[in-house]
Amino acid sequence: MTVRVGFLSTAHMHAHGYAHALRQRPDASIVGVWDSVTERAATFAQRWEIPVFEEPDRLLSQCDAVIVTSENRKHAEHVAWAADAGKAILCEKPVATSVADGASIREAVEKANVLFMTSFPCRLSPVYQSFRAKISEGAIGDVLAIWGTNHGTCPFDWFVQREQSGGGAFMDHVVHVADLFGNLFGALPKAVYAQSNHRRLGLEVEDTAFLHLTFPDGVFATLDASWSRPKYYKTWGDVRLSATGSKGVLEADLFQQALDLYADEPPTHREVGYGSNLDTLLVDAFLSSVIKETEPPITLDDGLAASAVALAAVESAQKAEPVAVTAL
Repeated sequence: MTVRVGFLSTAHMHAHGYAHALRQRPDASIVGVWDSVTERAATFAQRWEIPVFEEPDRLLSQCDAVIVTSENRKHAEHVAWAADAGKAILCEKPVATSVADGASIREAVEKANVLFMTSFPCRLSPVYQSFRAKISEGAIGDVLAIWGTNHGTCPFDWFVQREQSGGGAFMDHVVHVADLFGNLFGALPKAVYAQSNHRRLGLEVEDTAFLHLTFPDGVFATLDASWSRPKYYKTWGDVRLSATGSKGVLEADLFQQALDLYADEPPTHREVGYGSNLDTLLVDAFLSSVIKETEPPITLDDGLAASAVALAAVESAQKAEPVAVTAL
């Protein structure tokens, strides 16, 4: 079986990583791309040597599965198109940026009974999987507290336009580590207290985002999800975890497997990763679920749970008080 995959928008930079992963698979083909921004579609199509579709319906009619990498606020509309057409869906994070969008996406997916996977590649990281296994084995005893980071450079473009992104660093970076926390503890946090500001870059949306989360079993967590890395930082950012237990401490750096490259022309210092390609692991897992008709390892519920944490963080920062996390 060859899985025919189409792209509904290429607004998110991860679209290129997913296309690269698809090209490594002999059992998958990229049918084409549709995008509301003509120039963006043309650039993507030229890079991957695929056709541009002027109408999403025409693209959907030729696909088995779609990858939704549109602006955050367009996810609900684009997921509905794909679900109505009966297509398997891989949706970029955050799945939803509002309670209404979350409800709309759930209704569309459940009504059509289509496969839906959320793009949380960090969940599939071998480093994270080892971290989770050690905690499950009791290597550090009972987990008492955990901290995480997902720092990054500011992506600018539509990411800093609230009407398209739904928010700044909260929406962009909270969800990855919120998903890891949820996967570790098997539950949503009870409450979130968050603080943010716009002082570093002076944007419409927040560039600094800090969270304190309380889980039902008494474990608490902190998360720094800020766009705090400068434009010319050696890498895009990080994802790190550190758990404190009754018998020890366990730390993980998901992207530590990297070389430092220095060059004269042009003057350069950057990291070159040699670890697992998480986009490839994500696409492989998605295709496996499509081919075998099995539940994906990262579900719609997982995506909406992480969105619920991000939304609670936004509300908490606005109110300057803890906010209960409500499932979407």
